[in-house]
Amino acid sequence: MMFGPDICGTQTKKLHVILSYQGQNYPIKKDLQCETDKLTHFYTFVLRPDATYSILIDGRERDPGSMYTDWDILPPRKIKEVNAKKPADWDDREYIDDPNHVKPEPHDWIWKAPKIPNPQYKGPWKRKKIKNPNYKGKWKIPWIDNPGFEDDPDLYVLKPIKYVRIEVWQVNAGSVYDNILISDDPVYAKKVVEEVFSNREAEKEAFEEAEKLRKAREEEVLVETNCLLN
Repeated sequence: MMFGPDICGTQTKKLHVILSYQGQNYPIKKDLQCETDKLTHFYTFVLRPDATYSILIDGRERDPGSMYTDWDILPPRKIKEVNAKKPADWDDREYIDDPNHVKPEPHDWIWKAPKIPNPQYKGPWKRKKIKNPNYKGKWKIPWIDNPGFEDDPDLYVLKPIKYVRIEVWQVNAGSVYDNILISDDPVYAKKVVEEVFSNREAEKEAFEEAEKLRKAREEEVLVETNCLLN
């Protein structure tokens, strides 16, 4: 599997989750966004025996789901009945004309405006609408069991993980990778995340102080450059 953030330029800021099944790679169908600030973050992917999963960032769940629906690994369980047609007696008119609403007598209703503005002009008369008692809702193509679906009870099973590889392609320095954990104990994994982020505030303070120093140096260089130009 491949899991982790991908930040490239100003457009690509996504979180990849690619699973390998029977020699093919399947990217997740969701559009997942990763963190884009300059602080460290902890990405967690949890896969369960019922093929459900959770994605957590810094210990907070973001995108739960299922391998059956969020990857195109297996054919879908249900498909639309392509030969289905709307029944002839299907009434999808939510509102109908009120049959009891009668047009007023001509002397009480002006149907065409005169050549001068008529203060009594009410516009064309229209029968009011009422709820259709036979309304069945908008007809939708029904779903049926997919005859091409074949379940795999071991869908969630990963091959033994022997190696961890970090793929890095960057044009800016400063990326840091640490604390990579592969475990079958979610409770322990959560504890590790909490321990890693116990110094979160100290990291923020150190980063803010480093940013102040960097900006100060840039301003000094700018002043010196202006002096040389003058």
